[in-house]
Amino acid sequence: MPHVKRVPQRTCVGCGEVEGKRELVRFVRTPEGAVVCDPTGKRNGRGAYVHAESDCLERALDGRLGHALRCAVTPEDAAGLRQAFVELLAARQSKRPPQIHRAPEPLRLQPRPRRTAGKRAARP
Repeated sequence: MPHVKRVPQRTCVGCGEVEGKRELVRFVRTPEGAVVCDPTGKRNGRGAYVHAESDCLERALDGRLGHALRCAVTPEDAAGLRQAFVELLAARQSKRPPQIHRAPEPLRLQPRPRRTAGKRAARP
């Protein structure tokens, strides 16, 4: 049976839907206490995820993001997060070509050659 890799699931703070980690945008409260957008998804600190849609971002910035990150998100922070969010989405759109999903080619195995009595004599 082939091994199927598990896709990590995360919940959007804005709408509450569960999606794959790669489809969401991560926001982080850094150890210094600043709230920043995390384009790589690997930054150190407490994280929260939001869909790549402005509706979800606005709902998250209304108070849900601060609750998830366990800190207060000031209006200045919110403006900076909106700007970083827009830039991140533009970068994702330009770098990611449209994905074409194809079925993998079937494996064509060659039959194993039969052993012949060559160097060694066949056993009785």
